[in-house]
Parts: sequence; C-alpha cells; structure tokens
Amino acid sequence: MYTASNLTAPRPMMTPDGEPSSSDWSLTPTKVHLNHGSYGSVPRAAQEFQLELKARMEANPCTWFMGQYNAVAAARTEVAAFLGVDAAHMALVHNASAGVSAVYNSLEFAPGSEIVMTNHAYGAVLHGAHRVARRHGARVRIAEVPLDADAVTAIALVMAEVSNKTALIVVDQITSATARAFPVEAIAEAASAMGIPVLVDGAHAPGILESPVPDFDGFWVGNLHKFACAPRGTAALVARGAHASKLTPLIDSWGFPHSFPENFDHVGTQDVTSWMAARTSFDTIAQRYGWGTFRSYANALCDYGESLIGHAFADFTGQDHTVDVGMPVGPLRLIRLPHGLATSHEDSHTVRAFISDELDIETAVTTYDGEGFLRLSAHLYNSPTDFEIFAAKAVPELVRLARSL
Repeated sequence: MYTASNLTAPRPMMTPDGEPSSSDWSLTPTKVHLNHGSYGSVPRAAQEFQLELKARMEANPCTWFMGQYNAVAAARTEVAAFLGVDAAHMALVHNASAGVSAVYNSLEFAPGSEIVMTNHAYGAVLHGAHRVARRHGARVRIAEVPLDADAVTAIALVMAEVSNKTALIVVDQITSATARAFPVEAIAEAASAMGIPVLVDGAHAPGILESPVPDFDGFWVGNLHKFACAPRGTAALVARGAHASKLTPLIDSWGFPHSFPENFDHVGTQDVTSWMAARTSFDTIAQRYGWGTFRSYANALCDYGESLIGHAFADFTGQDHTVDVGMPVGPLRLIRLPHGLATSHEDSHTVRAFISDELDIETAVTTYDGEGFLRLSAHLYNSPTDFEIFAAKAVPELVRLARSL
C-alpha cells in the first residue's frame, strides 16, 4: 500500500475494553466508508432499540399514536440536553432541510425584500430560498465568499450584501460542499444590531462541535444523523427571540392550539421512532469512547488521510492537490481532484458513483467554482488503513479517468 515516510498514522480506535470500534456499527464489511458526513452510521444499540420501539408501535398502534406526542416531547428534551439548549427553544424535525423549510414558510417576506445567502449554501436550502422568494415577490442575494476567506473577510463579504431590504440572512455553520466553517455568531451579532433575523444551517455541526448551537436570538437547524450518529430522520430546529413564536410545522396536525415548540410535537401517524432512539446513539458513543475522544481521533485521522491522499495524487500529476480552506473543520477535509474531474454538480455524482461501484469505496465528491474536490470524512469506525486503501486503489484510477477525458 501507498505510504509516505513523513506521515504518522493514528492508532486504530478501540473501545476502553479493547474491542475494535467497528463492532459497534453494521456497515458493509467489503466497503471502505470515507463519507460519514453525508448519511452517518447508526450504532447497533440504537438500531436495536428503534426496532423495539417499532415492535411496540405495531403491537398496538392505537395506544402508541394516542400517546406519541408525549414520547416526542420526552425525546425533544433528551436531544436538547445533548445539544446544550433549553428544550423550550427546540423542536424535532426530520432533517435540516425540513427545519429550514419551516422557517421559510413561517416568516413573512414583503415584495421587494431580500434573503442574503452565500455561494457555499447547500443546494436544497438555496432552492428553497428561491422558491419562497418567488412566491412573495422577493429575491435572493448571494455573497461571494472565496474558499480561502478567513473569518474577518467572510463577515465583511456577507454583511456587504445586507441592506434595509434584507428580511433574512441564511449562513452555513459548516458547509457541505466546501468543508469550511463560517463565523455565524459574529454574523448573527451584526445582523441583530440591524434587526435582521439569521438562520444558521448547522447540518454538520452536532458531534463535530462540542457546543454546536450558537448563543444568539434567531434560528438554527442541525442534523443528528451525521456526526452525532442518531437514526436517520432526526434533526433539530432551535429558535430564540421574537421570531420564534411565528414558527409552525410544515404539516398541520393536532398541535395547532400550541405555540413553538409544542406545536411540532404532534406529528400524526408519522413513524418518529428515530427521534426516540437518538439518545441511545449519543449515550453509546459517550460511554464507550467519549465525544472528546471521537473529535480528537477523527481530526488526527483526517490529518493523516488528507496528507496521504494529497501526496498520492501529487506523485502522479506533479501538481499540488492541497486546498487552502479559510476556516477548516476537523473531520471534514477537501482534496483537489485531477483537472477535469467533477467540474459540475452532475459530474460529481458520476465520479462518486464510479468510486463506489467500481472501487468499493464510499466518498463524497463535490464541486465549487467549476473545480472538483474529494471531500473526506471519518468517524470512530475508520482506521488509517481506509485512507491507505484509497491512496493505493482509487488515486491511480481517478488519475487515469481524468487523463481519458
């Protein structure tokens, strides 16, 4: 396998009792998973508890659904404790995009008003903003923030697009395609002084950040199924300040007499056992490893993988494949792909599918400003060997693919 003599690989993660960390998950053993950041992985303990909950639901659906809102309220309290927020300020939703959509649909946008976003915004969030803007005769303004922009530059560029027409600022806490952070607290502070609400897209933040929810009056959404490893379909919407009372769920149900967040607890006959099993995921990682251990291990592992794979590409191409990210994030890293690969959003999916189908490696391939990137991410079940397999197996094939274009 490819190795670089100047790199030191972290020791593979083990549980305190000496068991390999991979035993806590049920990933396909023949696949290398280097894309935890997209869909996460759920600990076996949480999978099993969710199956128990589903069995109870099917054994007597009448009893289950008549009392489900109480179970949702209890799960909301557990998730809020994990995020470090007051449960009175947080609702559970199915994913970050659902939380964003709830905010878009609950706020009022006057004709001619503007929504300010950045060129790093997640595609679904951007499309949602355009949709709500068209509906109200508003418009979307994009702050062009370079990938290498530091915090001061990012703040200045975002706020330069803000005016007396701005009705909402939407900014990523950690970007999906470009694996960088934004100074969301400083932006929210500047916006608050102008009386403008801010929506923070924190889809990747839970698990990565020790305190993922910034302390500001506004809106925050975050996925729990990514680095926090909750069952998929689990996310949080936090709202503080004057605008919180305006929030209503996307689907009207029996929560209509209540205000936020209790109005979100009534979800009809939706299966939300994922919300109720989320705490089991959090506790499994906390008790068997520790969240601080996860963060330090994943950071060290991605340091190793980023350097190893970047060197491997450079050995073939003679070019620099490192990426200058202005505000880098621990277990999410970018590596520049060979020229010509993944230069559009559609092409990035083709390259990702090639790596998965032909090479049995799961990765994320992204596009920014017409250039393709490999986005690496890792969790406790990963080891240095996973990155070494990619360097030895995938790098030569991707270089060959680029040269064939």
